Amino acid sequence: MENAVKEKNKVVFLSVIAAIVLTSFKFIVGIITGSLGILSEALHSALDFVAAAITWLAVRIADKPADKDHHYGHGKIENLSALIETLLLLVTCIWIIYEAVFRLISGKTHIDVTVWSYVVVVTSIIIDFTRSRALRRVAKKYNSQALEADALHFSTDIWSSLVVLLGLICSNFEFYIADSIAALIVAFIVIHVSYKLGKRSINVLLDRVPEETYLKVRSILDGLDEIEQYHDLKVRAAGAEFFVELNIHIKSKMSILEAHEIANMIENKIKNEISRCHVHVHIEPEVKYHLSGNDDNQKSFE
Repeated sequence: MENAVKEKNKVVFLSVIAAIVLTSFKFIVGIITGSLGILSEALHSALDFVAAAITWLAVRIADKPADKDHHYGHGKIENLSALIETLLLLVTCIWIIYEAVFRLISGKTHIDVTVWSYVVVVTSIIIDFTRSRALRRVAKKYNSQALEADALHFSTDIWSSLVVLLGLICSNFEFYIADSIAALIVAFIVIHVSYKLGKRSINVLLDRVPEETYLKVRSILDGLDEIEQYHDLKVRAAGAEFFVELNIHIKSKMSILEAHEIANMIENKIKNEISRCHVHVHIEPEVKYHLSGNDDNQKSFE
């Protein structure tokens, strides 16, 4: 666990530094050239800085163990930070769209394209590529939604930077409205990403069932011969943690020790398949028992 915290903190810290460098560079060049495309990219990078800072704080808190006030740990701080990042992205998009539309309507689309315009965009693409790869690798390794959100921020910057680069090339041929159009495209890319991030974050915060994990648990349970049936299977996520609860029915003549061993076996099987998973198994003796209604968490038996 200690190594995981160090690795996550390191990759996020480097992302904070990268975001600071890119934001400063883009703002300077954007103001000098008057390019809305570059300025919109500067705002996007400024948002990446805020997002990376939030993520840095979130991963430090999320890995704290459960305490008397947080019995299920602090994992959901990662999901909350991802939602905050989404809202910040949307606020930025409103400004970009407003400014781009104003320039297109007013006709004030002229910009000064210099060699620095290309340097800042190409530099941004290179840094964003390296940071998104590093963040995505660590996010996948530790199942961190906050790091995944940060990785998505940087990978989105790559596409938006490519669009801005195309706008700059067009502006060299005095097709200046391409810069404002590029800014609009950046905004719509960010809105699309924001929607996906926000939806996932809200699903976890509202304890929506993580379908992939739920099906994996069902597959494990369906393959067990030691139990007569199971029901009331519940799965939820909190940051990188998963929580599983279920009821199992065993033969009524089994001893408490035998029943306990079966419960332990089930818990270990699920934990081996799903990392950072907490499992609670409730044991019931098998009698002439029929569940009311249709419960799709029930194992079929004769």
